[in-house]
Amino acid sequence: MNTRKLGTSGMEITTIGFGSWAAGGGGWAFSWGPQDDDASIGAILHAVSRGVNWVDTAAVYGLGHSEEVVGRALARILASDRPLLFTKCGLVWDPADRRSPARRIARPDSLRQECEASLRRLAIERIDLYQIHWPDESGVPTEDSWGEMGRLVDEGKVRAIGVSNYEVALLERCEAVRHVDSLQPSFSMISRGSAADVIPWAQAHGTGVIVYSPMASGILTDSFSAERVAAMADDDWRRQATNFVEPALSRNVALRDALRPIARRHGTTVSAVAVAWVVTWPGVTGAIVGARSPEQVDGWLGGGSLKLSADDLTEIARAVERSGAGSGPVRPA
Repeated sequence: MNTRKLGTSGMEITTIGFGSWAAGGGGWAFSWGPQDDDASIGAILHAVSRGVNWVDTAAVYGLGHSEEVVGRALARILASDRPLLFTKCGLVWDPADRRSPARRIARPDSLRQECEASLRRLAIERIDLYQIHWPDESGVPTEDSWGEMGRLVDEGKVRAIGVSNYEVALLERCEAVRHVDSLQPSFSMISRGSAADVIPWAQAHGTGVIVYSPMASGILTDSFSAERVAAMADDDWRRQATNFVEPALSRNVALRDALRPIARRHGTTVSAVAVAWVVTWPGVTGAIVGARSPEQVDGWLGGGSLKLSADDLTEIARAVERSGAGSGPVRPA
């Protein structure tokens, strides 16, 4: 599998990483519904055995459960073969009210406590990439939060630091304190806004970019349909998400359908085409792709090495414009 340098962090990562959001299971504010832990572990082990060299998770996924599952998977891999571990902080939940959305708190002492808890759940001594999940909403200055993240690096608890869902103005404030090693924005054929601002910023500043939801949370896959939305678990966050209800749903499905001929020409899946498209963009280091089973891993794994031609990119751009799906730039330079 192809690899790229993650900014100036010193890490070289595969163009696809395993995302473990769904591994958190059901019963919390942004769950994907119930998930079997053994299936999650099997999917992680399969991805790593096929060459994926990093796993992305977060403390809030399943309110700690995803990190525990990832830790269990790591324990079954030889130390010499273990993937890099990326996780996130800055979302604080109420254990007495699991369905209530977590609060965005990036207070220095809170970030430190979260780091210690993640290290315990993952059963590791150092986190390879530690990221603030969302900008603070409690009034903590960005400079204070980012300064504490730097101290975690200096103490050896963390190898590199990054942010997720930050806009350019906040990235500038972080960069003035300490270099931003990595940025994690949402990016797909449907959610394209990051290509207009934060991804170019990262490229200009030597910051790695690992994008999430390249398959638009399942829409840009061969098996997606309106019927699948109707059959989703009651606690699956996608049931109420804008892209999964009309009028956006029909536009998104039309875009997915337009990708089928491209996938057939390459002898691959729509999922792989969707992943290949995001990693084609200048400035993108890799894509976080989730899976609930080893079979789902095989569905998108080829996207890490698939080369889309100029004609493919033009066809996709026209399909995006014709469908009216999403917003933002439609074609990489």
